[in-house]
Formats: sequence, C-alpha cells, structure tokens
Amino acid sequence: MSWVLGVDSGGSGLRVALADVKDPQRVETVVSRTPVRTGPGGIDAGHLLEELLPMARGLLERAGTGKDAPAAMVIGAAGMATLGAGLRAELPVALRGALGVRRLGLATDAVTAYAGALGQSPGAVVAAGTGMVALGTDLAVWHRADGWGHLLGDCGGGAWIGRAGLEAALRAHDGRRGGSPALLARMESVFGPAAQLPGLLYPRTDRPAILASFAPEVAECAGEDPVSAGILARAAGHVAEAAAAVCPPPGQVPGGCEVALTGGLLKLGEPLLAPLRAELAAQLPYARPVSAAGDPLSGALLLATALASDGLRLPSHPTMLSVPAEPAD
Repeated sequence: MSWVLGVDSGGSGLRVALADVKDPQRVETVVSRTPVRTGPGGIDAGHLLEELLPMARGLLERAGTGKDAPAAMVIGAAGMATLGAGLRAELPVALRGALGVRRLGLATDAVTAYAGALGQSPGAVVAAGTGMVALGTDLAVWHRADGWGHLLGDCGGGAWIGRAGLEAALRAHDGRRGGSPALLARMESVFGPAAQLPGLLYPRTDRPAILASFAPEVAECAGEDPVSAGILARAAGHVAEAAAAVCPPPGQVPGGCEVALTGGLLKLGEPLLAPLRAELAAQLPYARPVSAAGDPLSGALLLATALASDGLRLPSHPTMLSVPAEPAD
C-alpha cells in the first residue's frame, strides 16, 4: 500500500503518474494525447475511465505492485468545478471496483496546479496561459478570482493580450487613436490583410487560442513600441489584481504568504515579467513571490500522498477538492 496515483486531465490529453510514497522521487508517467470528452451532462466519466484504467493498470503492473491496491489517488481535471458532477457521482465506485482505490480525491486543475506550485502552504497561485485564473487559500477556505473565459474575463491572459494587440493593429489600420503601426505589420504578416481578419477569426471555435497566438507578437514589439508595452503593463496589472484578490491578507498567515505564477504566458519573458514584478510588489507588498515547485500532475501526486497518510491540509470543497467517504468494510 505504498503506491499513489495522480491524474491530470486537460485540453491536451491525459497524464497519469505512479509514485512510491516511501521514495517520492520514484515516479513513472504515461501520457495520452486524447482529451476526455465533454457532453451535455459535463465531463464524460465513461470516456475518462476508458482512457485512464489501461494507463493506470499498466503503471501498476510495471511497478510490480502485485495485488496491492493504490494507497490513494487524486484526479485533477479542467472543468471539474462546473462540469464534474458525473465524475463525482461515478468515479468513487468505479475506481474502487477496477483498481481497489479507497482513498480518492477529485479536484479542479486549478487546485492541483496550486498544490504543485506551493504544496500545502497558504498563499496564492496564478495560472496564466490562454486564460487566467487565480486561486488562494489560508488553509481554511478557497478563494478564486477571474477564470471567466475570454468573453467575460481572463484579464491579462494570452487571449486578452492577443485581442488587445489586434485591436491596436486595427486602430492603426483605420487611423484611429491608440493604434500601433508595428502591431499592424505583425498582424498582416501573421493573418493577412486586415479586412480578412473577422472572417478568419469569428467562425472559429478555438478563438481564444487564435487570439493568444498573437500575444508573443505583442511581446516582440514591446521593446520599441509603446502601445505594445502599454498592453503588457495593463496585463501585468490585471494578473496582480487577481493575485491580490485571493491572497490571504496580512496578519492572517503567520510569517506572510507566498505567491507563485504558473502557465505558458510566462514564456513571454521580460516584456511581461518586468511590469508583473513591479505590480506584485505594489499590490502585494506583504507576499513573497516564489517559483512554482511543480506542475498540476506533481500536485495531484502530492495530494494523493497526503491523502494516503491522513495529511491533507488544503481545504476540501464540494466542487473544487472533494474527498468521497471511504466505503465501510
């Protein structure tokens, strides 16, 4: 009973890892590039099990666990909070029957990202990629900010930056104030003539990703173009605002809390990171910026290890981090 399983399910597929509680560095991972389907009833529990069980069984067999069941398992999934009702209803019984799992945690990917970044310490984590969401806790309750999608929020995320950059390009095309000739040139090199952009963008179902694909162009222009630099400065302000909204206030956490940033948006580099450091220092002077220790899959393993040893400190929540009761013997 020294093995734990961690699962990370997202838009790019499914990752499953097996770790030895007695030797946490002993980890084996398998990956499927097939994302779990989502339908009218939410995340498809049957499809998740169809993908997950062969991967988990293969890991257990290669590790030579014999007939020993995993000591615990944690599944982190994008959409768990709003689309995970079916998973919470079906997975506990299904995984007990298929793998012998008795201790199970079902979490949003934001929670596993938090655990991967900060472990079980109080603080705040901002996950910024195409979208942007912030999650914080004082170990009593969870606080969330933004993550409302590219039409209503995700302020400061990749899609937000890309859209702002394309708007500045179109302003330059029209001759309106606030335009950027540099971004107009970039836009035309990437997407073609300005008049074609609405027809290319609006019919697409992956509009957030298309918008976010222009964010690196904004970062490339920021060194010489004040409009691009201003877009990244505003993005940094939005990200810091979200972190400040969820971070435990001064005095609530002895010794102060930590704040970590994760996600692909950080690859934009110094054009974004420099104003972001300044905004965090101004808006969260009592918090310590730290590098994320790990990713959502390592966070799922950390939570599974904590479950196995009765050491879970992060707060449970009906939809964000649920731990179904173990079956009676």
